[in-house]
Amino acid sequence: MNKEEITNRIFLIRGKEVMLDKDISILYGVSTKVLNQAVKRNINRFPQEFMFKLTTEETIFSKSQIVTLKSENYPKRGQNIKYVPHAFTEMGIAMLSTVFKSEIDVRVSIEIIQALLKYEKTIKISSESPKE
Repeated sequence: MNKEEITNRIFLIRGKEVMLDKDISILYGVSTKVLNQAVKRNINRFPQEFMFKLTTEETIFSKSQIVTLKSENYPKRGQNIKYVPHAFTEMGIAMLSTVFKSEIDVRVSIEIIQALLKYEKTIKISSESPKE
């Protein structure tokens, strides 16, 4: 996955740039279940400012932001949501590199953080541009 594809998986939720566990697990090449189990085993490394669970409303909103989703994989508005994802901030993603320690895992963490920084700069530039 290239940096643009990573950037497209960054969401602004609760005023923070985050990535969802499902998207991060794809980058690490593990299932979402494996990622969340590793986090659960190391939960003391993931305080609220590093990772938080989305509400049902946030889950629906985050899924509506992704225009390339296959509809059978994601609920439509009003459908029951069985799984509410975790959102990881930049600090949480950096902490994942201590949980997943292979060389590839560290490289993935670096690429994600670089994409987050690029996203943050883009948001800052667009908010500073003069309005007509």
